[in-house]
Amino acid sequence: MKAAVCREFGKPLSIEHVNLRAPLPGEVEVKIEACAICHSDIHFIDGAWDTELPAIYGHEAAGRVVSVGDGVNSYKPGDPVLVTLIRACGECWNCCDGHPANCGFASNLPDGPLSAADGTPLLQGLKTAAFAERTVVDPSQIVKFPESVSMEAAALMACGVITGVGAAINTAKVRPGTTVAVIGAGGVGLNAIQGALIAGAAKIIAVDTRSEKLEAAREFGATHCVLATEEKPHRQVKALNGGQGVDYVMVTVGSTDVYNLAPRYLAYGGKVIIVGMTPSGENSFYQPVAIAATGQAMLGSSMGDTVLRRDVPYLMELYRQGRLKLDELITGRYSLENINDAIAATKSGLSRRNVILF
Repeated sequence: MKAAVCREFGKPLSIEHVNLRAPLPGEVEVKIEACAICHSDIHFIDGAWDTELPAIYGHEAAGRVVSVGDGVNSYKPGDPVLVTLIRACGECWNCCDGHPANCGFASNLPDGPLSAADGTPLLQGLKTAAFAERTVVDPSQIVKFPESVSMEAAALMACGVITGVGAAINTAKVRPGTTVAVIGAGGVGLNAIQGALIAGAAKIIAVDTRSEKLEAAREFGATHCVLATEEKPHRQVKALNGGQGVDYVMVTVGSTDVYNLAPRYLAYGGKVIIVGMTPSGENSFYQPVAIAATGQAMLGSSMGDTVLRRDVPYLMELYRQGRLKLDELITGRYSLENINDAIAATKSGLSRRNVILF
């Protein structure tokens, strides 16, 4: 099959013919029809996080089941499924406590299913490797969806949507009538805004460095917008909220400078929700006394604390009702051969989501 292979950090991906073994017992093979470009893929491609090479990335995908290994009874060939990096055993404490993205046993797996044309092993990046025509994954990584939903819309549900919406609903547990600031109006940020709206937030303030992205934020549910390039944007947010901070600030950009300032947006008892991923080794700094004295909290949100079989059907129903925007998230559509153009467009910061269509 064809795949986009990362052989050197920071360099364009190469389109190659690679080998994919058949599914072993307890595995599923999926023919990929759509895979979106996520900033996490780009961070790995650029070497921001430790990983091995050569590798195939891509984890925000959808397609159809091709074949199943022995013991897989919940799926059959032809089923439309989204494919995500959330690989979980379903039995450990984290899985049972509603945090399958932090499964403690998901790494205990057979050797990866990929190899280059010469037989050299290829890393299955993000446990998925969906920048390819097919993938073999664990059944916990896939969820069926209705035939009425397009592959490209379903693909977005595999990461960006569940991460942003889940950060608001599952991690922050935004309550009706509360106030929210979302820093970063990119793909995940727009979904965090949607999540806050679905949860019933009375005021949703989007903060970004680009005015055109703030316009998009209004389209997705922001009630107010603040340009981050202006002096002390946290004071402007407070001014919009009667002089006090907000109940929740969701940081959806991977910037340590933004994280350093995030608590300044909060009211007493407010929460910083850490969504955007910074490069490994970068640090932010806080005064613990200030956090303690104000009763504030900081919560990490991994994949929106999503439980796939609980949350995906719910979000699909919201999409059917017109209460969740998916199609409007797509900025560009590309072939696999043009994946490097899609990555460049995503890096520009002007795209919501670019999708590779097979």
